[in-house]
Amino acid sequence: MRGFLFSYSGKNLRGGEKHSVPPARKEIRMKTFETYEKMLDNKQYHALRGELIDENPADIAGLIENIPVDKAVLIFRMLPKDMEAEVFADLFPDVQKELIGKLSETEIQLIMEELFLDDAVDFIEEMPATVAKKILANAKPETREEINRLLKYPEDSAGSIMTVEYVDLKSEMTVREAFERIRKTGTDKETIYTCYVTDSERKLKGIVSAKTLMLAERDEIIGEIMEEANLIIAETLEDREEIAHRFNKYDLLSIPVVDSEKRLVGIITVDDIADVIQEEATEDFQKMAAILPSDKPYLKTTPIILARNRIVWLLVLMIAAMITGSILDYYETAIAVVPLLVTFIPMLMDTGGNSGSQSATMVIRGMALAEITPRDFFKVVWKEMRTGFLVGCGLSAVNFIRVWFFYRNRVEFGGEILMISAVVSFTLLFTVMAANLIGGILPIIAKKCKIDPAVMAAPLITTIVDAGSLLVFFALSTALLM
Repeated sequence: MRGFLFSYSGKNLRGGEKHSVPPARKEIRMKTFETYEKMLDNKQYHALRGELIDENPADIAGLIENIPVDKAVLIFRMLPKDMEAEVFADLFPDVQKELIGKLSETEIQLIMEELFLDDAVDFIEEMPATVAKKILANAKPETREEINRLLKYPEDSAGSIMTVEYVDLKSEMTVREAFERIRKTGTDKETIYTCYVTDSERKLKGIVSAKTLMLAERDEIIGEIMEEANLIIAETLEDREEIAHRFNKYDLLSIPVVDSEKRLVGIITVDDIADVIQEEATEDFQKMAAILPSDKPYLKTTPIILARNRIVWLLVLMIAAMITGSILDYYETAIAVVPLLVTFIPMLMDTGGNSGSQSATMVIRGMALAEITPRDFFKVVWKEMRTGFLVGCGLSAVNFIRVWFFYRNRVEFGGEILMISAVVSFTLLFTVMAANLIGGILPIIAKKCKIDPAVMAAPLITTIVDAGSLLVFFALSTALLM
């Protein structure tokens, strides 16, 4: 899922279409924001309500997120009941929590009745236990039962993001009967674009699209027009990233979810998968920068939490970098004999780190898109070795000429300048090849060990490559120049 992009307009609120919501933070237009805030301050509530009704719910959510909670409650209460839930679903969790604390039990119950179950589950998962209990206590018994069932699925599983609100048909129905069922139940369903055909035991037999139904004769039997071969399905305990890959590969708008007995228990729609893709991509970027993942937006995260998320890996990398210092200390004599060697250390370390980062980024991206699997280990090794050799040769040749040109007239080096150039250039070749190789294989090894490949990114690879390149550099210098 990581890195995919979708543009979709689906269902969010019972009986209404969901407006397209960009994956980034929602922001209302500045002119509108200032106008609405002024109208609120001037207590022009009736006029403000009329304006808000015509706004996109995502923009209203952006307005609510940028004003104090007391004013946010006023805005929220001005909205029509069928619009409240859609705006509420678009708010950040911490804003939702603040609103819940200000709303009455009746208002909470109305919101829970309007939200689709998957949105309600996402909301409850983000809330503290005390708030979650208050919300569930005000939900209808059948809604509470469904929410509790969905909450039992593992956090990153398909079951945790599915909804149980779908249109199910029977194979013996006619198209006319199918339309009657859709009209009767479709208002409360997540989507009616795809209907799912089940038997008496709720086992999935096939699917039929709204297009197929509309083009079919009214007396045709559903079992004769449904798709039943090569159905794309998900299982409740499958990782949600795998489901996202499936959406991307087959260009799906929704996918049925079955349990271990192949009974249909829910569906996952593309708007939920888009959220998953965004979350996983954000998590990967944070891990690749050696930051502990956080599900809160940057501006909503306190400096204490930011520091806590960053300091852990920085401590690990700082301690690991002490190895580099130990190597420099060990070869102090070589540095004293040929002080010029010190000037090449930053170049070698930076080049190695950059090369490893390039390689790791390509492999991690390939693994995220399912283009690379652990079975491709030796293919990656062979490709990165050749790539590293070609890049290393080019950089080494340029470096050899540079060192010789700038230092050839320095008397203290005499005839050693060619040897110094060769040592630096050979070390650079080794460094680039090693960095490419390490950057390519570490993410695959991590995946094989059930570790997120993004952890094996730039900072860790740079630390490993730095130590290796310094060892080779000083070993060659000691052998050839001393």
